[in-house]
Amino acid sequence: MALPLLLALYRDQKTNSNEGRRHRTPAQVMCGLLSLLMHWFPERKFAFAGDNTYGSHEMARFAYRHRKRLTLVSKIVRDANFYEPPPQRIGKVCGRPRVNGAPLPSPEEVVSQTQIRKRIKVRWYGGGWRNVEVVSGASHWFKSGKGLVPIRWVFVRDLDGTHRDEYFFSTDTKMSVSEVIEMYGGRWNVETTFQEMRAHLGLETTRGWHRNTVLRMAPSLFALYTIVIVVYDTMPRTSRYLQTRQWGGENCVTFSDMIISVRHYLWINWVFERTPNGADVQKLSKPIRKLLHFGLTQAA
Repeated sequence: MALPLLLALYRDQKTNSNEGRRHRTPAQVMCGLLSLLMHWFPERKFAFAGDNTYGSHEMARFAYRHRKRLTLVSKIVRDANFYEPPPQRIGKVCGRPRVNGAPLPSPEEVVSQTQIRKRIKVRWYGGGWRNVEVVSGASHWFKSGKGLVPIRWVFVRDLDGTHRDEYFFSTDTKMSVSEVIEMYGGRWNVETTFQEMRAHLGLETTRGWHRNTVLRMAPSLFALYTIVIVVYDTMPRTSRYLQTRQWGGENCVTFSDMIISVRHYLWINWVFERTPNGADVQKLSKPIRKLLHFGLTQAA
């Protein structure tokens, strides 16, 4: 599961302009969050997997500046500008030093010229396995005025034919092809989190009309999602509050199981124990109490 940890509000350029605020792109917002995360946990090293929005030269430069602490894995454009490093200057040479060397073929050009491609089996989106055909290389990504960033890029073709061809890259040039593909595929957990929050917590369905209500709702729901999972994880496996709903195809604990268990624990240990006359519930017959607990914990 992907547990929300930090959130930041993104405003489009038009909104920022109207409110007199400096515009920040999603990549710039993410750089701020990652900086904060690295500040909080100086002993940890992080790997960030982002979609096309974060597969920019700007994000790659940020990750490379913090390469001892951070690795970026994302998608890269197929016609990215690749260059050799600038030649070493010998002696006293007039003029500004060169920022890049000779141009190199783009990923698309390398793939088109590669006749023999490696075939491997990798973990895929959603936890499955896929047979894929790959081409990879290490090069320096260049953007005018911004310099070079060393990366490892990977071309992936799904041999099962259900996904289109993709180009990925990593700012860690020592990563293997499988690691790059599987790191990006791990983003599927984020999609699962959004789906479960829409289904069980009402994400994106707020009925509030006040501006502050709308702005506070999403961060609160993301925090609630993490709290539910953490509380469930701290409950003993033998706890009588742990409940699951059986349905076809279920082979692991789902978020719906977790939220039911946490609700059950809170109603019995907190609401009934700490509210006036809450203890009177215990005087009810066992079938009635079981029906009451079911109705309270199963509510959407």
